[in-house]
Amino acid sequence: MVAELNILSEWIPEQMGPGTLFVLENAGDVGENEDPYWAVLSCPECATLGLITRKQVVGLIPVICGSDCCPAQFFIKDEEIKVRKPS
Repeated sequence: MVAELNILSEWIPEQMGPGTLFVLENAGDVGENEDPYWAVLSCPECATLGLITRKQVVGLIPVICGSDCCPAQFFIKDEEIKVRKPS
């Protein structure tokens, strides 16, 4: 698993390797009012793309990979990826 985020300043899907984050142009406009979608993240384990919320970007709640075959669960802390420890 990649340990640090790679932040893209413009949307270039071909550059979305594992652990790449792109903040949406309309960040905060889509999704639930309390926790809107904020960015697209490429899973640091398998590179599956998924939308993540503002609370996930700031590390308040974990990110869980949306792939059927990837068990990745992690927190974002600043620009680092911290594996979620089992409860």
